[in-house]
Amino acid sequence: MRDEPLVLGIETSCDETGVGIVRGHALLADAIASSVDQHARFGGVVPEVASRAHLEAMGPTVERALADAGVKFTDVDAFAVTAGPGLPGALMVGVAAAKAYALSLGKPLYGVNHLAAHVCVDQLEHGPLPKPCVALLVSGGHSSILLVPDVAGEVHSLGSTVDDAAGEAFDKVARVLDLGFPGGPVIDRMAREGDPAAIAFPRGKYKDGTYDFSFSGLKTAVARWVEGKERAGEPVPVADVAASFQEAVVDVLTQKALKVCTDNGVHDLLIGGGVAANSRLRALAAERCEAAGVRLRVPRPKLCTDNGAMVAALGSELVATGASPSALELPADSSLPIEAITL
Repeated sequence: MRDEPLVLGIETSCDETGVGIVRGHALLADAIASSVDQHARFGGVVPEVASRAHLEAMGPTVERALADAGVKFTDVDAFAVTAGPGLPGALMVGVAAAKAYALSLGKPLYGVNHLAAHVCVDQLEHGPLPKPCVALLVSGGHSSILLVPDVAGEVHSLGSTVDDAAGEAFDKVARVLDLGFPGGPVIDRMAREGDPAAIAFPRGKYKDGTYDFSFSGLKTAVARWVEGKERAGEPVPVADVAASFQEAVVDVLTQKALKVCTDNGVHDLLIGGGVAANSRLRALAAERCEAAGVRLRVPRPKLCTDNGAMVAALGSELVATGASPSALELPADSSLPIEAITL
């Protein structure tokens, strides 16, 4: 393993400052500094706050990752950094830091796609990805279905959200229920005490024949249902609302993902992104994949949320396949399409 390059990855697309170090498919360090508490009082991520937090956390988080991996800066063979998509200011902090590190050490730099990195991180846990596979990526900013012939060279978007992403809907519904921010973990916990069949919330674009998602209508339906209870002076059954809302989301996500697998003759499904940590999504996906004869891969929850390990994993894959490094003029592209795996 020591013959394989040592790659350090930096992730700053949103509110997590992540630094990961890998050698091949072996994860040596995964250091994270989160600014989520700074955003909680606003009920969502504030871009300017996130950028400042990345500036403050970058140096200490890099130092912690090196210490955890037991390596020195001079041991690093290549750097990788999220170049997009994400918050423009937050991306710029990570890209600027990675450029400085790569230039000072004379090492190659790879600007990588955040979504492709979410796919690639599974290799750190379950080994090389099947070719091809289907990836369902669900987070606060993205709800996408990808066909992945080769994570380091060819990724195609087959479906995405037309409005709110799944994670965004979780945050907004949590706000309606006064459960705080971020909404995903707390709704997951509350839903375990509720009845997922208690309320028949709508399933957007469920049978429209596309691979796209829509969660804005579901979010609004939950808000209107809660408002109706409050106007009538009746108590809101928070656990039932949480469970019924969550069931509507994961039902659509898994139904669409399995449809892509069936329609394209693919027998391997990967789920990634922050919402992939949701216990009901993981359980329903496992149940439906087994029934459909599809193999399911889901990284452990810590690797589902934004982290530097996923960036390092994709950087390591690019090095292994002989991909050309990025230029030091590498930009940060907040709307980088998934087809652009590197910049």
